[in-house]
Amino acid sequence: MHEMSYIIRLADLAAKTAKEQEAKRVKKIVVEVGKMTGIEPYYMQKYYKTAIRGTILDGSEIELIPVEVTAKCACGKEYTPTAAYDYLCPDCGGGSCKITGGRDVILKEVAIEV
Repeated sequence: MHEMSYIIRLADLAAKTAKEQEAKRVKKIVVEVGKMTGIEPYYMQKYYKTAIRGTILDGSEIELIPVEVTAKCACGKEYTPTAAYDYLCPDCGGGSCKITGGRDVILKEVAIEV
């Protein structure tokens, strides 16, 4: 249930942004959610309305954009690890890679009404 802690932090950040912009209310927030975070979009949606109740975000919606896991192999190839290649580099078959994406939760947009 770590989704609730993420929602609370995102709501706080969005509310702060809205106040800095002198918004009357927030209409929508857009959040990128990396697939390696372990966050379930269903629970993010479910907890959002509870977390924003009584705040400047009350009545707003949340849009979640899934972000695939990406990696960069030692050979230089950037790829999305898949079971088809046993999560290894599709070019060289190497397993020496660095995860470059899909591990973050990012507040991308706060749509406000001024």
